[in-house]
Amino acid sequence: MYREFFGLTDEPFRITPDPRFIYFSRKHQEAFATLLYGINYRKGFIEITGEIGAGKTTLCRRLLSELNGTAKTALILNPGLSDTQLLHAIVEDFGAKPRQRNKKGYFDALNALFLDMDRQGLTSVLIIDEAQNLGAKTLEQIRLLSNLETETKKLLQIVLVGQPELRDNLRNPTLVQLRQRIMLRYHLSALDATETENYILHRLRVAGGESKIFFTPEAIRAIHESTQGVPRLINSICDKAMLAAYVKEQRTVDEQMIEVAYQEAEGMAVPA
Repeated sequence: MYREFFGLTDEPFRITPDPRFIYFSRKHQEAFATLLYGINYRKGFIEITGEIGAGKTTLCRRLLSELNGTAKTALILNPGLSDTQLLHAIVEDFGAKPRQRNKKGYFDALNALFLDMDRQGLTSVLIIDEAQNLGAKTLEQIRLLSNLETETKKLLQIVLVGQPELRDNLRNPTLVQLRQRIMLRYHLSALDATETENYILHRLRVAGGESKIFFTPEAIRAIHESTQGVPRLINSICDKAMLAAYVKEQRTVDEQMIEVAYQEAEGMAVPA
């Protein structure tokens, strides 16, 4: 709605995980470097955790873009499945062709596919988002996938991405073998005050809004305080504040607009 008014080429604060808008804070850079290192050096299991809205899914999308042409990838976004259902979803996403629709058929098809990828000089990467929703039995099924290997290397690199509860789930005594196989871990924390400002400016710049709309220092400080540096919340509040600026036909977002936007985002009563 406000895009034409501000002369933007895109909506800067959509909450969808668009890799074009990803802002690489120091924490995101470290998380991304951890992912690439683990995949390129075939470490097997990688665990990435972070609070809700910290940018984990966007990081996954950016990883898929980076690996395009150099790896065979599968991304599972709905892990709330049984162990067999999840295995079937993995087979489908990789494009493997099982001769039998049972666990043995799925494993054989995946093993053949991964060996073929390895012969082509490609690695195979499985990314499971929202992995905190996986049950112990399903996690154990994923561990068994890591047994697909040659004498010298892992054929499948597995990235588990989830909320902090994932770390708690992996402490289950029945998952000790899986926990011991996770070679790399990184926890993606929220943005600090400076990163919050840079994040906002970065998204405006990508959307063609540089110098076309101005967030006052007080507004940016209010955004960081109200969101605690969580990117998804920053997007929600900035989007509502820009709409308020559009309604008032202003090109400056001030602290009052942020306060009203925060109340709306939290479902609080907004003074008339």
